[in-house]
Order: sequence, then structure tokens, then C-alpha cells
Amino acid sequence: MNEVKKEGNEMNYSYRKAVSADYAAICAFPKDSTEVFFMSPKLEYPLTSEQLEQAAQGRDKQTVILNEHDQVIGYANLYYQQHQELYWLGNVIISPDYRGKGAAEYLIHTMLAAAKEDLQLHELHLVCHNVNTKGMLLYSRLGFKPYEIVKRTGPQETTIAGIFMKIELT
Repeated sequence: MNEVKKEGNEMNYSYRKAVSADYAAICAFPKDSTEVFFMSPKLEYPLTSEQLEQAAQGRDKQTVILNEHDQVIGYANLYYQQHQELYWLGNVIISPDYRGKGAAEYLIHTMLAAAKEDLQLHELHLVCHNVNTKGMLLYSRLGFKPYEIVKRTGPQETTIAGIFMKIELT
């Protein structure tokens, strides 16, 4: 397990590989169908452990972050899309109790380190939807740059934009 003390913050976060027993806690993080959609358009609300376990099959670096009491407070993974020959950051979610407290930034930095150091990647991609303003601002602040916009069907059959972003891992 790895730990980092957040400067100017009393939170101690650590991370480890996600295990099946973590999925129940992770499923409680999305507050509604929109948040499940942001996590993955293929998942449905209410999110279940079975859905999450199935979605995680074939994913790399399934990671949870923990608070100072070793409780799961965040989750993400990496996946490879062979037809595009690209690695993607996926299924990012943070407990509502830890949003705005540096947990998402810690999780993203953890995933970037895994992509660069463990998988030897030179870039990492993600899709963030235009209606996910907080996510867009976070990813942009952390160095992800938009490079393509695609039309998507969002929650309640609305038309939204999927914004493809990437970061160079140098």
C-alpha cells in the first residue's frame, strides 16, 4: 500500500489494487443515473456489484484509494482498446464525502503513475462528457487536453458531447 499526505490538507490517502469485496462500497458512490453514466455509459443505476465486476473484466490497474481509516473512497482503472491501439482511463468515481478534498486528484495522479511506470505508456486517453463540468475542469487542470468531440446520447436520451482528452506521460 502506498500513502501520500496531502499538503495543506489533513487527509491521508493511500491506494491498492481493487478486489471484488470493494465493489459494494464503490457502487454506493454514484448519487444518481447521471453519475453512473459519467462513470461508464454502459452501466445502469442503481449500480450493482455484479455490473461493476462485469465491467471490470479485462481492465488493467483496477485501483481503489483509501482514507486514513482504510475505507474505500475512490476507484478507477485503465483499459486498452485494440481497434484504436490506445489506453484509456475509465470508471473514475469518488465517494461524495471526499469530493473537493483532493481525493480525485490523488486518484488521477495514481493512475497516471501506473500508466507511465507499470505499463510504460507515453500517453493516456479519457472521455469526459460536456455536462460533467467538474470532471472537465479537473482533467484540464491536471494536464489532459481535448482533441476530439463526438455526439453521444446521454442520460434521459439527451444529446451531449463526449470530449476525448489525452495527456502526454513524459
